[in-house]
Amino acid sequence: MSVAPNSGAIIPRPPDRVLFLCLHNSSRSQIAEGFARAMAPEGTIVMSAGTQPRGVHAQAVAVMSEVGIDIAAQRSKSLDEVPWRQADMVVTLCGEGAEVCPTVAADVRRVHWPLPDPATASPERQLAAFREIRDEIRWRVASLWPRGD
Repeated sequence: MSVAPNSGAIIPRPPDRVLFLCLHNSSRSQIAEGFARAMAPEGTIVMSAGTQPRGVHAQAVAVMSEVGIDIAAQRSKSLDEVPWRQADMVVTLCGEGAEVCPTVAADVRRVHWPLPDPATASPERQLAAFREIRDEIRWRVASLWPRGD
């Protein structure tokens, strides 16, 4: 998997209120929300949404379960359903995200992670694609809240 330059992998200040945004809020943003809820410091507000929500993909739930994170209770949400204007960071996770991201205040950091949609992989390759995306998102989400161990 190639990573675009300037993809925001290194974050200068951890977010207090983060929104993960993807077109359908079915896979990548749901996986990111699950990891963020597990990794972010207590009190961090974690949200995900999509501009065209479609429901959480079963493969996203399955691959997160493999790493001990249950996202089965998460649901796809539209931007209107979350207080996205309160976010201090908006992370877009798909190619369309940069174009469909709402206008945010100047002090809101926007980070773009242009990751391919694992749901578009061929049926025989789909599980592997979801695992690859999960592992990439885990690394990127961990970079938002680095540990000083």
